[in-house]
This record gives sequence, C-alpha cells and structure tokens, in this order.
Amino acid sequence: MGWDPCKLQTYADKSVRATQVETMFFEQFYLTCLAHASYMIGSGDEAAVVDPQRDVDLYLKDAEEQHLKIRHIFETHLHADFVSGHKELAARTGARIYIGARAGAAFPHVPLTDELEVEMGSIRVRALETPGHTPESMCFVVIDENKSSQPWAVFTGDTLFIGDVGRPDLSRTHTPPQLAALLYDSLHQKLLTLPDATLVYPAHGAGSLCGRSMRAERSSTIGTERRTNYALQIASREEFVRQVTANLPARPDYFLEDAEINRSGATALTELSPLAPLTPAELQVLLDEGANVLDVRPSEQFAAGHVPGSIGIALSGQFASWAGGILGIHSKPILVADSDEQIEEARMRLARVGIEEVRGFLAGGVAAWQKAGMAVLETPQITVQELHERLRTGSVAALDVRREGEWRAGHIEQADWRALDSFPHELPALDRNQPIAVHCKSGYRSMIACSLLERAGHRNVINVAGGFDAWHAAGLPEGEGQLAKA
Repeated sequence: MGWDPCKLQTYADKSVRATQVETMFFEQFYLTCLAHASYMIGSGDEAAVVDPQRDVDLYLKDAEEQHLKIRHIFETHLHADFVSGHKELAARTGARIYIGARAGAAFPHVPLTDELEVEMGSIRVRALETPGHTPESMCFVVIDENKSSQPWAVFTGDTLFIGDVGRPDLSRTHTPPQLAALLYDSLHQKLLTLPDATLVYPAHGAGSLCGRSMRAERSSTIGTERRTNYALQIASREEFVRQVTANLPARPDYFLEDAEINRSGATALTELSPLAPLTPAELQVLLDEGANVLDVRPSEQFAAGHVPGSIGIALSGQFASWAGGILGIHSKPILVADSDEQIEEARMRLARVGIEEVRGFLAGGVAAWQKAGMAVLETPQITVQELHERLRTGSVAALDVRREGEWRAGHIEQADWRALDSFPHELPALDRNQPIAVHCKSGYRSMIACSLLERAGHRNVINVAGGFDAWHAAGLPEGEGQLAKA
C-alpha cells in the first residue's frame, strides 16, 4: 500500500518491549492512530500473533528477522473498532486462528474454551474465557517454563485495560447490565486470581473508545491494576454494574459492522481496487449528487481553503476512528490530499476500520481545483484571547464539541456543549445568523465539526485555534455552561 507514517510510528513507539529472554521472543506493536496494541511472542522456531492489525506485513517481517514461523493467531474477541488481519495472516503463513467458541466465527478456526493450551518451545499459552466486554472475550496467560511455572504475562484484550475495563455495550445479544455482570465475574474469578507480578498487556491504550479512562502506559501488572484501577476497587457486583454502564461514550455506528466483518474475516488488502483520479469537473458532479468528499490535509491547510462541502479530517490525529464514526464504513468517500503519499496513507487507515470502497481522489488536489476556476471555502480561525473578548461583547457564541467527561472536568463559562460523536445523528440547532466559535481540546475535532456545519450550510463558523487547552493555559475564566439544543 505504499508509505504509511502510521505504520512507521508503530516501530518508533515500541519502547515497551522488544526483548529476547533466553528462548522467548516478545514484541509489542502499538498503532497510535487506533490506540491499538498487538503482539508477537515466540519460542523455538514458532511464533504467535495476538490481535493483529489489518495490514500484516510488519509481523511477517519481524518473524523472518527472528527466524520464526508464525503458526498461531490469537484473537481476544471480535474487535469492533478495527478490522483484524487474522484471515490474511493465516492465508499467508498457514497459521491456525484461535478465537472464543462463542464468537460464531465463519472462517476456519480453533474454538476456544477455558484452559485450552498451546505450546511453543518453552512457552505455554493458556486460554481463559472472560466474557463481559463481549460474550466471546478471551484472555491468554503466558507461562515461560525456562523462567518459572508461574504466569509471566496475560494478554487481556478489551477485558482489562491499564486503569480501566472494557465497555459492556457492544453486543447484539446481551444488554449492558448483563455484560457488565459477566465482566465483574471474569475479572474477579479469573484475572484477579493471577499472581500480582503477572504482566498485563491489553489490546488498547489511552484514546480508544473501547474504554473511558485508560492510562497512557502500555503495560502494567495484575498487582498494580488491583491497587489503582478504579473498576477493581468496586466492592459489589451491583455497584460495578451501575458504574461501568453509566455515562458510556457514544458508540460509533461502525463498531457493530466491524465486528461482523471480523466474524467472517476480511478480504486481503491486495484485493482492493486501485483508486481513480478525478478531475475538478468530475468531482463537482459527484458533489452535486451528494458524494462524501474527505479532505485529509492538516487543519491549517483546510482552514486556508478547501472544496466547499468537503469534510476535513486531518491525518495527524485519530483519523481512522473519526472517519469511521463520522462517515460510516459504507460512505464511499472521495479523497483530497496534497500528495500520493497522503492518499495511500489515508486509504490504508480507512481500510483498517472497514472503509474499503473509496471512489477516487481529486487529481492535483486543491491546487488543481483552484486552477480550474472552482471556488474554495475558507474557515476563519481565532485565538482564545480573541474568543474571550468576543464572548464578553456578545459578538459570537461558543460551542464545545469535546466528550462529556472532558466537559465536566472544565469548560468555557458561556459555551454550549454538543459532543462531536453525536453530529452524524443530528447537528446542533444553531442560529445561522450568529457567528459560532467551535472548540475542542486542541483544535483537531473542532475543525471536523466546523466542516460538518459548513457542509450543512452554516457560513458563520469559526474554529478556535488551540482549543480548551489554550484557554486553560491562558488562565481565562471557566465555569458553568449548558447543553446546546438538539
């Protein structure tokens, strides 16, 4: 698929583990744009991959460098926030796929139940059924016999995170309270019976929508989580259910669809059709027909001039998650970028969340659009100091598009609140005659919100550069606000 900075970041970020301990090899791969962690573990001449991302070449490369053959693929559950590469990896290596028996997987696999073990050299990997995040959720305990007969680590998937537990609302067959009750039992009857020194390696880190309050660390121990994880401090099952089902972040619509893709197994990336270059005139026709045009350039460039009606989601942030949540996996977007490299990167990231059908890209980008005599739209930006002055004089209204927890932790006194996650379902009802200054934490999400409001016909939308972080750093007043009317 070409150059992909997001993939390169997985190498740069692998500071947690990349070690050879006697005959055991272990490595964590962290995909920052999805806050997703996957793993390779091996001993002798065999290796296993846990929760693989969709583009699997990095595992094949590492296995070759370590003189290992990938023989096993462990899935902790049917992932909802990304499309897994398990089917392609199995096809390219001959490896077996192991997944919970309750997953109803439609591809060749080994259905897992409690205590099934797989041996690789000195390593034993033992399966634990840990329903709760999803009905089929599994964890995998690793024992290295060269070191100890006690567990060395546990891959916890989305059951136990660093500082949090998995959300219990991603099932078509169980209610959130039902899953939360199962999750409590899985944590206390399975994971918390492991020794305190057991290392914890989850499938996600801070920023993932699969939990609410994950810490930034990439690993922990059972003992540390026992002492510091808020969810493990809750004494009763009933109170646990109440707390973990309260104030859940909005669930993107594509989550359940991705889980179904993973139940069947995704097609190989090599089977995706080449992208078609589009002229400005062709793009205009498609725009008039209601096509989704996705501008992936940095926010500053989008603000300076973009195709009217396009949606700006910059590659610099959690691009794929927002694209999936805002557009949906059946949106058939047309890409606008500055370079072929950006187009290829965007295509890869979209495929990682299940957006496979991309209708093409604007050949020559915005420069070609302007050269063809097409109009461009600018999005004004203001500083927080300018916002403060204009709020004081009443010449602008403010809209906070952060999530509820961020809002409750602190917000601009006069601002209304409407989380960006809710925009795909219904835009906030705003006075189109009054200028609206939109802000988030730092400016990334607010530019997405501005572009959605502009596409709906708003022409008095202003982005707040630096967002609430800049407002707070400037010592400007914070206080009570109210919910923007739907």
